[in-house]
Amino acid sequence: MTNQKITNIRQSIFDLAYEFYEASYPPKPFRPGVDYIPVSGKVIDASELIHSIDAALDMWLTAGRHAQQFERKLAKFMNVRHAILCNSGSSANLLALSALTSIQLDDRQLVPGDEIITVAAGFPTTVNPIIQNNLTPVFIDTELGYYNPSIESVFNAIGPKTRGIFIAHTLGNPYDSIEIRKLADQHNLWFIEDNCDALGSTINNQLTGTFGDLSTLSMYPAHHITTGEGGSVFTNNPSLKVLVESYREWGRDCWCDPGKDDTCGKRFQWQFENLPFGYDHKYVYSHIGYNLKMTDFQASIGNAQLDKLDDFIAIRKNNFNHLHYKMKSLEDYFILPKSLENSDPSWFGYPITLKKQCHFDRRDITTFLEKSKIGTRLLFGGNLLRQPAYKDINYRQVGTLKNTDLIAENTFWVGIYPGISKDMLNYMHDTISKFVNSA
Repeated sequence: MTNQKITNIRQSIFDLAYEFYEASYPPKPFRPGVDYIPVSGKVIDASELIHSIDAALDMWLTAGRHAQQFERKLAKFMNVRHAILCNSGSSANLLALSALTSIQLDDRQLVPGDEIITVAAGFPTTVNPIIQNNLTPVFIDTELGYYNPSIESVFNAIGPKTRGIFIAHTLGNPYDSIEIRKLADQHNLWFIEDNCDALGSTINNQLTGTFGDLSTLSMYPAHHITTGEGGSVFTNNPSLKVLVESYREWGRDCWCDPGKDDTCGKRFQWQFENLPFGYDHKYVYSHIGYNLKMTDFQASIGNAQLDKLDDFIAIRKNNFNHLHYKMKSLEDYFILPKSLENSDPSWFGYPITLKKQCHFDRRDITTFLEKSKIGTRLLFGGNLLRQPAYKDINYRQVGTLKNTDLIAENTFWVGIYPGISKDMLNYMHDTISKFVNSA
């Protein structure tokens, strides 16, 4: 069979896939109180289906050409030198922090007992890599409305054992990465940005995820773009790139792509400590690593999603602004979200905190919203130190966690992702108003 015939068959399959999608997924009008409004979700069309079929036809089941293309496109969008794909945002966080424990970093290597500053009102997968690497999390409070720490609280948390800062941009709302970058440089600290919720957010017109030594992204279906399951680590440091890739791929010393051999040109000419001279470099392990690669199938979907990312970001911002304008009528009851003056968030969700003087509690309103077919979520883990999993961990706390505790008691968020229409946003506001007026 000629290459041209194969190309023609492939195109015929794509055409049928497009026809299938158009027939199977026609647009539907929103029915208030009948159709559930999720807080987040995937927004896909025939393009993702065709891209995934393209990858499936290759029958290349691990990372391949689609992954390579996706890494290049992601790095270009982020304006960084390197994007390293992996199988989830949680894995991205694990890889980013684990890479900093490498002995190859000499005196900058993180070792057990070193402290990493983070927030108590965080998501577990930001904090878990700290604990899993036998490091000590240092928990600080956040500011209500922003749901991020102040620069002062970060500064006050720096102690003699502090070696890094690892904080998420909460629901896409940037903290002051410029000032944290300065603090990190002044005190010789590693800075990791958990950018999983904040793809497209900016500070002084610079993308979040570009200030840290490393940053991370999640591509779970709930996030700004999706590959099903998927994540990425970003860095401008080529040495850190190599370390992240090593930890991602079993801890191997070799840097060959899957299915490739002898990229270094001396596969059987290395000497590694106690191994025999010429031991196959492809099977030399310099770190205690994992297998956390993304598949080509997933990357193909990511390539389709990236083509829509600018539109996704614009819709998120517009949806946030629309709902925020309407929610101002309810400021007597709620602390509404705020952002830094020099920031432009690519919002992940719309956070709401009940004021202390409210005559109702969070469970009342979230139950009412869910019964009204409006999805809600609490803010991450509330106060992680109150979660069962963290009751026996070794940690240090700086200052009180009064805002974190208030978040645990009184904060929830609703969706503004691109799958939510203006009619849905209006219904959300009207339903909240109805509850407040009848409670």
